[in-house]
Amino acid sequence: MNEAVGNLDFMELGQAIQKAREKQRITREELAEELGISARHLQSVEKEGQYPSFRLFIQLVTMFHISVDQYIHPDSPIGKTTLRRRLDVLLDTFDDAKLTIIAGTAQGICTAKEQPED
Repeated sequence: MNEAVGNLDFMELGQAIQKAREKQRITREELAEELGISARHLQSVEKEGQYPSFRLFIQLVTMFHISVDQYIHPDSPIGKTTLRRRLDVLLDTFDDAKLTIIAGTAQGICTAKEQPED
């Protein structure tokens, strides 16, 4: 078995898939039907760390914009976490006016972090 695959923790990855699915308010049954698998199989992937087929793996991480780097190389610095990738997808839906508001808010948070607390 390839070392990277051997190090891949499908338990954590399955939990990330479940969390992303629930965030989008998709039931396990709905997703299983869409993917052409049983709800029990999807539950095994999400909750029991069962290794999915490569095809299913690609479908799930692509569908939910999950970066697998953090699972394959947990000790390596990662470029973008799954949360950052989801945020990128969300930001792509905003026009410049909304992005200006978000940029100002982010800058305000950074400035506030630099201020000493009284």
